[in-house]
Amino acid sequence: QLQLVESGGGSVQPGGSLSLSCTVSGGTLDSYAIGWFRQAPGKELEGVSCISNTDSSTYYTDSVKGRFTISRDNAKNTVYLQMNSLKPEDTAVYYCAADPRPAQLFKLCILGLDYGINYWGKGTLVTVSS
Repeated sequence: QLQLVESGGGSVQPGGSLSLSCTVSGGTLDSYAIGWFRQAPGKELEGVSCISNTDSSTYYTDSVKGRFTISRDNAKNTVYLQMNSLKPEDTAVYYCAADPRPAQLFKLCILGLDYGINYWGKGTLVTVSS
């Protein structure tokens, strides 16, 4: 059974940076597309960024473009989300998700359409506040 564990969350002042990690076990990362999602209090789950496992495709929601960078290290079974110039509105619980079907994961990431993404981490809290 594939397991995902997020780490790297914490509290930071506006303008600061954090690097989130999503480490996969029970399978090999290169078999899965990975997405980062977030949920702020009282809000719906939002796709933040996704990265394919079959090509170099990536996606960023508009509000994080130019500030966040997603990358993967298949040798370490880890996907990273580098978050710079953080804003209070980035405050949320951040989750990573995996699926062997890149198209389906990207549909969830971009359109919010869930075709049964089964592998999720438990989340890590990011708080941006002065």
